[in-house]
Amino acid sequence: MDIRQLKYFLMIAEEGQITSAAKKLQMAQPPLSQQLKLLEEELGVKLVERGPRSIRLTDAGEILRRRAQQIVDLTDSTSREVSDFAKGLKGTLTIGTVSSSGATLLKDRLSEFHKTYTGIKFEIHEGNTFRVIELLQSGVIELGIVRTPFHNAGIGYKYAESEPMIAVMTPELDWSGGRDAIGIDELRERPLVIYRRFEQLIRETCQKSGFEPNLFCKNDDARTTLLWANAGLGIGIIPKSAFELANHSNLIYKEIDSPSLQTRVAAIWIKDRYMSSLARKFLESFSKE
Repeated sequence: MDIRQLKYFLMIAEEGQITSAAKKLQMAQPPLSQQLKLLEEELGVKLVERGPRSIRLTDAGEILRRRAQQIVDLTDSTSREVSDFAKGLKGTLTIGTVSSSGATLLKDRLSEFHKTYTGIKFEIHEGNTFRVIELLQSGVIELGIVRTPFHNAGIGYKYAESEPMIAVMTPELDWSGGRDAIGIDELRERPLVIYRRFEQLIRETCQKSGFEPNLFCKNDDARTTLLWANAGLGIGIIPKSAFELANHSNLIYKEIDSPSLQTRVAAIWIKDRYMSSLARKFLESFSKE
């Protein structure tokens, strides 16, 4: 089993047909079919179920597809890393980000970094915190940009400045009388729309104020929270900088006056692993703390 065979297999899995996969790979169908057969023989399992017009991955095929994608991504990343080392401060910096950090990251850190190092290109992978850490551990990305809280075992990290959580809502749901900030107790019994990773933090903060939060909707993306709030379905709770993701003129926000409801963007990396000069320079510019 080699990288070439894995790339062939991934194309077959993506296309769902050996014929169309062969066209994408610019090769004849029989040699591609032979490579698939050799791969199955080497692994001792059936990777695909062949139908009259398409193929379907078996359970073993699904396992190989996931692993093959990681291996191919890691191979590409390693190739870029070695190439970037030879080029010095030129090349590609691979970063994984969570959606709620995107506005801050792109507006501030990457823009400033790009002005200083104009020869650098970027490759961005997006996902939730768990996905970003998975990509980091597998070597697909060199740095991750996530939000607190996160599990930091084996992970190095550097924080940006702290920022408050805010309550976002339509004007119709605003009870504050025009105030820019609200107390945590004012969220009592109000339908809250939250990013699932903040559930424990929000719940504990509300409990300290003597009430259980009314968690109307839990989701995995700050953008979903904004969409639900924009529809007038509830009060969204998000980091302040994530409000920059909104493109909804009818949304307003109120800072939540609570020392407990603070969050920070963090740049993370795997400890004791080679770090390119590109990544080191980015970390230097990430925070002055």
